[in-house]
Amino acid sequence: MNWILDADIRGFFDSVNQEWLVRFLEHRVGDERVIRLVRKWLTAGILEDGELSISAMGTPQGAVASPLLANVYLHYVFDLWAQQWRRREAKGNVVVVRYADDIVVGFEHEADARRFWDAMRARFEQFSLELHGEKTRLLEFGRYAAARRQRRGLGKPETFTFLGFTFICGTSRRGGFLLKRKTRGDRMRAKLREVKEQLRRCMHDAIPEQGRWLRAVVTGYFAYHAVPTNARALGAFRYHVVDLWRRTLRRRSQKDRLTWARMEQIAAAWLPPPRILHPWPDERFAVKHPR
Repeated sequence: MNWILDADIRGFFDSVNQEWLVRFLEHRVGDERVIRLVRKWLTAGILEDGELSISAMGTPQGAVASPLLANVYLHYVFDLWAQQWRRREAKGNVVVVRYADDIVVGFEHEADARRFWDAMRARFEQFSLELHGEKTRLLEFGRYAAARRQRRGLGKPETFTFLGFTFICGTSRRGGFLLKRKTRGDRMRAKLREVKEQLRRCMHDAIPEQGRWLRAVVTGYFAYHAVPTNARALGAFRYHVVDLWRRTLRRRSQKDRLTWARMEQIAAAWLPPPRILHPWPDERFAVKHPR
């Protein structure tokens, strides 16, 4: 892949055409009772500050069925169409990755990327969707991006974000191309703010209670973000959690003498160390059967 189309849909959940959505559901669901239930769900409205608002467009924000209905909508509007376009129009390799309304498409040739972008914009307009003009962008990426941009007198390859990670064109220790993934800084800061607020609420709890809660938080964070090439961000997250915990414990008494060395001992007893938990992408499907 040499080019990446990072697509963003403007106000997706508010722009879903309800009539088209029902027609898509009727392709697979023959029970009229289910269709009526979905229609009622779409027209139930939102109660906010004591006022009920009902919209003829979009899916109800916060409804448990909204993510499912959104996936059904984009399956027919984008997935099936993109598969057909790739088979009929593409001159080179095309890789499509979609999670809910987050879409990233990789291309071998720039011409394919630009034709797909135009066709995608026209396709979305048919179903009341619109690509965000400022957030949707085409960037040069991949194994040869750095060398090509250097020949043209440009800087380092651009990066893009997807599902909480920043994707970077990096180099390995041997000097070869290496796709690096790093936790988004804003996501990490948001999580640390949540930890800080919760620590203030449970400031006077026993250290074992705080330690068990923080261990669950850090373990859950590592379970998602502990991918290869992200070790530095994992270490930074754990360090800031320990620092927030130390500040909280020191506020419990004006005569506190908690040193950083002692805090490291407490953290070592409760918090897991930062280490990579997920395999490299090329090893993920290297399954060996016992037979």
